[in-house]
Amino acid sequence: MSRFSQILLSLGIAVALMLLPLRAEALPLTKATSKAIAQNFFESGINKMQSGDYQEAIENFTQATQIKANFTAAYMNRCLAYLQQSEYQMAIADCTQALQSNPENPEAYLNRGLAYYRLGLTQSAIADYTSVIQLKPQDYRAYYNRGLARFDQEDYESAITDYNQALRQTPTLHSQALSSVYNDRGLVYLQLGNLTGAIADFSLAIRLNTDDARAYYNRGCACHRQGAYSRAIHDFTQSLQHHPNQAEAYVNRGIARYQLGYQQAALKDLQRGAECFFHQGQMVAYHQTLSLIQKLRQPSPSDSESAIA
Repeated sequence: MSRFSQILLSLGIAVALMLLPLRAEALPLTKATSKAIAQNFFESGINKMQSGDYQEAIENFTQATQIKANFTAAYMNRCLAYLQQSEYQMAIADCTQALQSNPENPEAYLNRGLAYYRLGLTQSAIADYTSVIQLKPQDYRAYYNRGLARFDQEDYESAITDYNQALRQTPTLHSQALSSVYNDRGLVYLQLGNLTGAIADFSLAIRLNTDDARAYYNRGCACHRQGAYSRAIHDFTQSLQHHPNQAEAYVNRGIARYQLGYQQAALKDLQRGAECFFHQGQMVAYHQTLSLIQKLRQPSPSDSESAIA
């Protein structure tokens, strides 16, 4: 219910008191009425969530929980709004409140796990994702998220195991979800030096989602490590078509072009990458790129010897 509707309701009660002056005070809201008001706030919160107004959604869900203390759905949806606002401690509190009402709520564990993960509390995140799997052994989201947390812990073999489980459980129609799993498993292979496995996974991710800029970029990195510079340049170019301000793609494409002897094109890419880093506030990367540009502009010893001769 909107704030305007609240005012109208108060005026209605005041008029009733004027007509019945013998009543000392207004009667309290009945249980049915308070439940309806809480539901109105909840539905308003849902509408605000769908329109992207997360702060207003939080306020509506808060009103709903103040009227109906055990309104689990309101806590769960307010948690989602807090996640969108990067208010992770508040999201954790809401999921914990929901779990007090129902300790077997897999969505509460899943969302709390995400909040823990965003805070860098990977062990707590893993514990919550494991709880989801115990309640719903076929929930591919929990396997995938736990794989991400294990990757951050550098537990690469366990991460691969989780990604494999996620691939087994993911519905085949969810091509975008499958693409993400293949992409992240490819990153584990890349970290382990398995370039063939990494490139195969990134290629599968691209096949499932041709707009997956991350997969193009990652495959470009793997090809670069293989010494396949032309293929790397192609993938970095594809990534930049989707994300024109991706500084890392410019820098890596510039390095690959330099290694193929295209110095002017390389320097142009590196300069563009430096500009992107600067505008994104990544000053360390900006200065590192400028240093690389200066280094590549200097003549090599072989060039100097040729000039002297």
